[in-house]
Amino acid sequence: MTHIPKDPVILLSYMNTQLRDFYPSLEDCCQSLGILETDIIHTLKAIDYHYNKEKNQFI
Repeated sequence: MTHIPKDPVILLSYMNTQLRDFYPSLEDCCQSLGILETDIIHTLKAIDYHYNKEKNQFI
C-alpha cells in the first residue's frame, strides 16, 4: 500500500497530480496505489471536492 497524504488539502493536490500525470481514471489510480476509492472520495467530499470523470480530476 502506498502512503498517501492524510491532510485533505494535500491529498487533493496529490490525487489530482496522480490523475493528471499517470492514470486515466480514479479507479485505475486507486488500484495501482493499493488504496480504497471510497476512502479518497469520502475524504475529499469532506472539503467539498468531488471526482469528475470527464475531467479525471477532483473539482
